[in-house]
Amino acid sequence: MLIAQISDTHLAPPGQRTFGIAPTAEYLARCVCHINALEPQPDLVLHTGDVTNNGDLEASKHAAKILHALKAPLAIVPGNHDRRDTLAAAFGPTICPQGPDGLIQHDIRLNGLRLLGLDTVVPDAPGGAFDEARAAWLEARLQEDPATPTVLFMHHPPARFGVIETDLDGFAGRERLAEILARHSQIFRIVAGHIHLASFTEWQGTTISTAPSTGMRLYLDLTLRRSAYILDAPAYQIHLWLPEEGRLVTHTVRVLAEEPLHPFAPEHR
Repeated sequence: MLIAQISDTHLAPPGQRTFGIAPTAEYLARCVCHINALEPQPDLVLHTGDVTNNGDLEASKHAAKILHALKAPLAIVPGNHDRRDTLAAAFGPTICPQGPDGLIQHDIRLNGLRLLGLDTVVPDAPGGAFDEARAAWLEARLQEDPATPTVLFMHHPPARFGVIETDLDGFAGRERLAEILARHSQIFRIVAGHIHLASFTEWQGTTISTAPSTGMRLYLDLTLRRSAYILDAPAYQIHLWLPEEGRLVTHTVRVLAEEPLHPFAPEHR
């Protein structure tokens, strides 16, 4: 089974570039075309937030128009640049299901794997949060089924990655999430976005992976002095689920303008 993950698309309204520079709509459309050409096709596409750059309805509708071209089903969790109301209005309840509390969260089962989408957004704040309401929702879902291997997907990674974008933004309630992970060993992976880089770390007995932005790659400054981005080839990730081994293998895919294939070695006959 294949799961594609896109993140941090940061779309502006139609006809505009993000920050006046980045052609984010073009980058996203190229990723969608690339995903649609994959063989085999993904069973699911996750978008881990920051669908838009400023949360307005026109940008959300613009993103929806591009993403509706995906052949595979789509599930979205919001990022700190998004607004829940405009995402829900643009994408509808299947892609952006809202609970009574307004949070956009998911409970998806596919081929022996469970994917729980967490809404980590705090309105008008850059950092993430995991409060008691979110904890209660997650605890209830996990207690329903302690045996099925489970992946959490969210915008903000709960661990520090040594880069300014996440370390200074923060993640309120990470200790509470760590407590839940310690009691529920079925969670073996967290997939996130936010830092605009393909990165991995171990945290609280599980692995956290972050997907790159579809085009605005973070300039990696480990001194934590500067926040900047680089216009890069569009990119996304593919997660290959190996049920017989209980493992998720992650590949980062860069979408180049031309992709000629060159054999490593002559074929042996």
